Amino acid sequence: MPRAKFHTLTEQMFYILLCLKDECCGMDILDKVPAMTKGRVNVGSGTLYNLLEQFLEEGYIFETKVEGRRRSYIISSKGKEMLDKEIERLIAQLTDYKNIFEEGEQQ
Repeated sequence: MPRAKFHTLTEQMFYILLCLKDECCGMDILDKVPAMTKGRVNVGSGTLYNLLEQFLEEGYIFETKVEGRRRSYIISSKGKEMLDKEIERLIAQLTDYKNIFEEGEQQ
């Protein structure tokens, strides 16, 4: 069964949306993601612009300005809700992991 679109986020999706807490353009995002993850996560330009288009279509981000080919974006409240749900999901996974391994260490 295929995964529902945006039901869970890839690391690239997560960090693109995280970057858009503040208005920025695609080139800014390409620089910010590796900087905030200390190089652990990179986003290719094709992936970035494809995801920005999909996020726009779904209402997760807004386009704030266009200057020639340069477009700037910011996260919408719907996008922030999606990030919040992803954080809850990740915390639940971390809690499950800790419960299993802490329980296993006590035996």
